[in-house]
Amino acid sequence: MRPNYLFTSESVSEGHPDKVSDQISDAIVDLMLSKDPEARVACETMTTTDRVVLAGEIRCKPMYDEGRADWADNDYWAPGAGKEIEELVRQVVRDIGYEQDGFHWRTLRFENYLHGQSSEIAQGVDASGNKDEGAGDQGIMFGFACDETPDLMPATLDYSHKILHRMAQDRKSGAAPFLEPDSKSQVTLRFEGGKPVACTAIVVSTQHGKGYHEGEKESELKRYVKNIVADILPEGLLSDDTVYHINPTGAFEIGGPDGDAGLTGRKIIVDTYGGAAPHGGGAFSGKDPTKVDRSAAYITRYLAKNIVAAGLATRCTIQLAYAIGVGKPLSLYVDTHRTGTVADERLEEAIRSLSKLGGLTPRAIRTHLGLNKPIYRQSAAYGHFGRAAEGDAFPWERTDLVDDLKSAVNV
Repeated sequence: MRPNYLFTSESVSEGHPDKVSDQISDAIVDLMLSKDPEARVACETMTTTDRVVLAGEIRCKPMYDEGRADWADNDYWAPGAGKEIEELVRQVVRDIGYEQDGFHWRTLRFENYLHGQSSEIAQGVDASGNKDEGAGDQGIMFGFACDETPDLMPATLDYSHKILHRMAQDRKSGAAPFLEPDSKSQVTLRFEGGKPVACTAIVVSTQHGKGYHEGEKESELKRYVKNIVADILPEGLLSDDTVYHINPTGAFEIGGPDGDAGLTGRKIIVDTYGGAAPHGGGAFSGKDPTKVDRSAAYITRYLAKNIVAAGLATRCTIQLAYAIGVGKPLSLYVDTHRTGTVADERLEEAIRSLSKLGGLTPRAIRTHLGLNKPIYRQSAAYGHFGRAAEGDAFPWERTDLVDDLKSAVNV
């Protein structure tokens, strides 16, 4: 690692078209898991001007079962299931705040192309006879943690998320009525000795009400954003040298799916570590937890965070790899970037030795973290990581493995 450098991360709000799609897809996951904890879901969402389209495959017998042709005409939907899905989609859009001419929860056109899960995928994933349950797909997954913030997240991403989250709260409460749902942020920090010492640049582009791109209204919006930034960033990072770019292109009245089409899974760096760590390439939203793109990314974050929280490193990256239909991971890799208090190989051995992790099979991951629950919609905006673990929400953010890891490496 270079000790001195500039680094930048971005975030996008819940009203960004891609994030609208992510939240709808995860709302579908939650709906299916609420009906059947063993549901299989792979839901993709496309949003555009006054339209939402769902596609993908599911298996959830209370909602959809190809073995029950008596349920519906030809799609095997249980009575009322299609209406329930449509109402949920409209509710998600309404909760985000879209009541615009080009994208309105009430008037948008909805199309549902979800269908049954492939039997060939099912036979690889499901447990049967002497065969253990396998991973829902092949792939590599990464987890990361560092000590730059109390949440053990990269500082540039953490602040980017929090700026937009605060703006959304103010928009919904009425404290900032000139804001509309679509927005993006970007934070650049200067690091010295590997630690953030100054904020050199802030970029915020936010959709706004009529006329807030000129005159006193524009000044009001810019003052508001600067006040939010000053409230979010720790004291001492901002200075007269910090450069602000607030709505640098001018008017931003047309936004969200009316301004640009949105798709599930297009903001994977925003969802994870803001570019500060590797990414395996698989998105999270719209997938049930048998898909290791999701569950293994969560367990690697959990492990990396607990290693840093235990004082065994100040920076940690973990990789897992899986083959579709195979339960045990193909590899486990730990890298503490020369900040570890014990060898990385000892940490790998410690993780393998913890019986409560069950060998990191997909079933063991879901059991340990309690992932077969409807907990995913709230993760689909402002990052899947660095969030408070309260109740069933964000269980991969718990630091309840600290003592086990210390004991396993004899610390």
